[in-house]
Amino acid sequence: MDKNNGLYTLVGFLLAGLGFFALVLSVVGAKLSFLLWIDHWGGGVGFVIRLLMILVGIIIIYLAQTDFEGKNIN
Repeated sequence: MDKNNGLYTLVGFLLAGLGFFALVLSVVGAKLSFLLWIDHWGGGVGFVIRLLMILVGIIIIYLAQTDFEGKNIN
């Protein structure tokens, strides 16, 4: 998994950043056009989905940056 850590980190940042940006925009009243399906089930569910996007992005970043094999222990 070492060779894909950068890619996973990028995906995590994009997911968390997009979720945070969508959350801020929804508070202001604006929406991203490709995320309109999130509010199809209601505002509360949309809010939860945006929070989950942020949390999953942070988890992906954490897992991509964690050294599970102990190779970099000094």
